[in-house]
Amino acid sequence: MSRPILVTGSADGLGLAAARELVADGYPVIGHARNAARAAQLQAQVPGLDDVVVGDFAALDEVRAMAATLADRGPLQAIIHNAGVGYRELRRIETVDGHAHVLQINVLAPYLLTALLPRPERLVWLSSGLHRDGDASVEDIDWTHRAWNGFQAYADSKLFDATLAMALARRWPQVRSNAVEPGWVPTRMGGPGAPDDLTLGHVTRAWLAEAVAPEAQFSGGYYYHQAPAPAHYAVQDHAFQSELFDACARLTGVRLPD
Repeated sequence: MSRPILVTGSADGLGLAAARELVADGYPVIGHARNAARAAQLQAQVPGLDDVVVGDFAALDEVRAMAATLADRGPLQAIIHNAGVGYRELRRIETVDGHAHVLQINVLAPYLLTALLPRPERLVWLSSGLHRDGDASVEDIDWTHRAWNGFQAYADSKLFDATLAMALARRWPQVRSNAVEPGWVPTRMGGPGAPDDLTLGHVTRAWLAEAVAPEAQFSGGYYYHQAPAPAHYAVQDHAFQSELFDACARLTGVRLPD
């Protein structure tokens, strides 16, 4: 039997859909929710889950505890970094760790989880088409000096996610690491007016995690609906990748192993 696939943020939306598909395809899947109540809902909605872990990405100590629990199971088959928040925050919301809410949940928490866990076979990072509007700079990455702009903070975070995917593909050649653009779909985050197909939004991340199709066995790619798509030039910039690694290490206190 294959090793488990972890899907973060799988209590609702596209994460829930990906978890359901992977379970239906016969894979052992570990779901994730930010609290016990949502974990119970997830288990009720996907009764075939191998397990559910609890940890709020807005608290890095909870991410560390989650990593400690998962590490006991050994290397995972794949991690789908699905958990995230959108761009409708009208002011800088600070987490208990003192970081911008959008940055911590979308970037720092998945970075930390990846750094603390044994290396999986595959990593799938959730990006967005809005990453192309991201600012390829780590100057004031935590929005402590700039005037807050929720849209820009979100676009930046999705650029950082895509960059981490490409950087890890280069740094860890034995791990297949890719980024996914799900499209603007009518989830709770996307809103009811989103024009893309909701039924396709989760497919690519499950497809990359399974890596059965020859087209899904590459690393360092940016995908939209199971096909390579153009990405921001900075995601492949080695200097920017190093700067982002350094910024994430500084803000989490954990340096990614070479």
